[in-house]
Amino acid sequence: MVRPYLPLKALRAFEASARHLSFTRAAAELCVTQAAVSHQVKLLESQLRVVLFTRLPRGLMLTHEGEMLLPVMKDSFDQITHALDRLGESNYREVLNVGAVGTFAVGWLLPRLADFQERYPFIDLRLSTHNNRTDMAAEGLDFAIRFGTGAWHGIAAQPLLPASLSVMCTPEIATRLKAPGDVVGETWLRSYRVDEWPQWLLAAGLSSSVSVPRSIVFDSSIAMMEAAQQGAGIALAPPSMFSRQLESGALVQPFSASVSLGGYWLTHLQSRVETHAMTCFREWLSIATSA
Repeated sequence: MVRPYLPLKALRAFEASARHLSFTRAAAELCVTQAAVSHQVKLLESQLRVVLFTRLPRGLMLTHEGEMLLPVMKDSFDQITHALDRLGESNYREVLNVGAVGTFAVGWLLPRLADFQERYPFIDLRLSTHNNRTDMAAEGLDFAIRFGTGAWHGIAAQPLLPASLSVMCTPEIATRLKAPGDVVGETWLRSYRVDEWPQWLLAAGLSSSVSVPRSIVFDSSIAMMEAAQQGAGIALAPPSMFSRQLESGALVQPFSASVSLGGYWLTHLQSRVETHAMTCFREWLSIATSA
């Protein structure tokens, strides 16, 4: 097959700019000027007859066409890099970029990373955490582990673990909680999801329309549960992710009532071609979470 002319400089400039959402940072990575990167991207847009970026006062935003092109370009350059690494090194290693919601990363994944490394020593795992919001294309992630229902546009999702939410607090606060209704007398530690506590109240056999007591809102379950350990209030979180704190007695679960509003999922872009490292990680996760 005769391939058409491939503007490799322009494609490389686009891929770097799309990852950083910045011509300036792309230029620093490619060791050229910002003007050169911008010029190459304009040439590519002209050749393709599409607009790949929306230029903003501070940075860039991918257009629909840019979002379609980025994963293809990233995969292609990654595969070229991997192939060159294999030719240049006798001990080939493959990089795997994974983003994980902080609760899962700290509560489940980190204690098991040694097992993964022992089984797959050729994989260099690069782990980042997020608060359940992530842009895999822009961040260059192979996988993202999220909490939810498994429905994300353009995303393939594999269920990992259920994550029912239960009340947890310090043993001292628990002495004041004789019945589920007593939670309204305590400070609620909660996420931005306003339906979590009302749904738990229903599961505990109470009315969901009770007046919301004093509360503190967190964008991270890790921070929320640290506050719970410090006695700042009572929190709703998945006990399975905080088993160490429950086993040590730092936290207790005063009531058996729980509510399920989602679970943990392994996700990747539907357009992402699965690498060998991705296959190994996905299969390892599947086995480990079902054990």
